[in-house]
Amino acid sequence: MNPTKITFVYDNPTNPTAFEQAYPDQLELARKLPGLTRLQSSKVWPKEDGTPTPAYRLLDLYFADYTAATTAASEAGPLVGETLKHATGGVRIVFAEVVQDELT
Repeated sequence: MNPTKITFVYDNPTNPTAFEQAYPDQLELARKLPGLTRLQSSKVWPKEDGTPTPAYRLLDLYFADYTAATTAASEAGPLVGETLKHATGGVRIVFAEVVQDELT
């Protein structure tokens, strides 16, 4: 079975400063998830024409397989609660199979 990642796609918050102040706490909660093998946090570059970005931040949480990811998700209540509290622009959370993670 291939590795699995859980991705949080944060939409543009209504108050970016407040979001950024709370974001380190969300990362700390994510780091406590069982079976986590890698955490990658990204901030979407601003668009050159000044229009809103299609998303604000991405958070990728990697696990050995789907079973490990679902086990972690069952214990992610505090993380999801904090995420929903501070992701005032909205958030999507998706599970994805990692089919290639290096250039070949």
